[in-house]
Amino acid sequence: MLLQYLNGLVINVILFLQIKIRVAEKLATMTNITKFVLMGFPDDQVLRRLYAVFLFLGYLAALMGNLLVIILTTIDQYLQSPMYFFLKNLSLIDICYISVTVPKSVMNSLINNYSISFMGCALQVFLVIFLAGTEYALLLVMSYDRYAAICCPLHYETIMNRGACVQMVNASWFSGCVYGSIHVAGTFSVHFCGSNIVHQFFCDVPSLLTLACSGQKNIEYAFIIGSCCFGFICFILLVVSYVYIFSTVLRIPSAKGRVKSLSTCLPHLTVVTLFFFSGSITYLAKNFKSSSSVKVLISVLYTVLPPIMNPVIYSLRNWDMRMALGKLIAEKVFRTPF
Repeated sequence: MLLQYLNGLVINVILFLQIKIRVAEKLATMTNITKFVLMGFPDDQVLRRLYAVFLFLGYLAALMGNLLVIILTTIDQYLQSPMYFFLKNLSLIDICYISVTVPKSVMNSLINNYSISFMGCALQVFLVIFLAGTEYALLLVMSYDRYAAICCPLHYETIMNRGACVQMVNASWFSGCVYGSIHVAGTFSVHFCGSNIVHQFFCDVPSLLTLACSGQKNIEYAFIIGSCCFGFICFILLVVSYVYIFSTVLRIPSAKGRVKSLSTCLPHLTVVTLFFFSGSITYLAKNFKSSSSVKVLISVLYTVLPPIMNPVIYSLRNWDMRMALGKLIAEKVFRTPF
């Protein structure tokens, strides 16, 4: 069932990316710029290599942590609830998200070539926003799952049945596709004037808009305002769900029951906080003047840190995940039954 779902998802994404590539090819003919130069790293060669090593180690940590979560939630029979199904998708998103930017940046540092084609830049912008939007939607779905588990425990299995979970995950991926499509269309519908140097280690919307001709940014700014309004509405829904959750938990008579209920929400609440904190700091900081080194560190905050921390948060604070990991180590490494 899972393999069929993932195969269908991959096929849909590939078909959608082919459409995006054709659109990017047409957009490339509307501007004189055929490639961009990613100059987010400092000019100092030693610092460049240091950043590249740091990004590579972070990428390996995120890759191993999220793959471990996917393996555990797939093979362990006790990790088949809706919460772990959503967690598996979150780990898949994080792997894709960090793979869009970091490997290209590390390779650029190794070969000392920081150029990226117009089409490649458009594709990178789409994938980053697509995956970030999908993760945001999935976090909203996961908050609804916690609401149903705590506020409606008697009807939880009916509300969060297998079909409903698959539909909600599909809706998350679809909304991410729409979100990414809107922004890549708005960003690359403008004409770029002058320099093709992007002061970032990957193609992102704010850095590209600084290269646009004067009076050409209105469309993308309108999309940004609209998406921010929609994102704020989703954020309000998430807050409301946790208001209901906390009010229900406070009515639980036993202290042990309250702690147990809250413990199932803390990992998700921590991941949500990290997601919003890293994104807010990044886009607020772009309004202030700072050195290139600081800008790179801020960008790392939301491109590398969440994929690394998410599996750690769910693994260390989740008893079932720790038990599944212990069972896997006992069976595979020590060859003894658990």
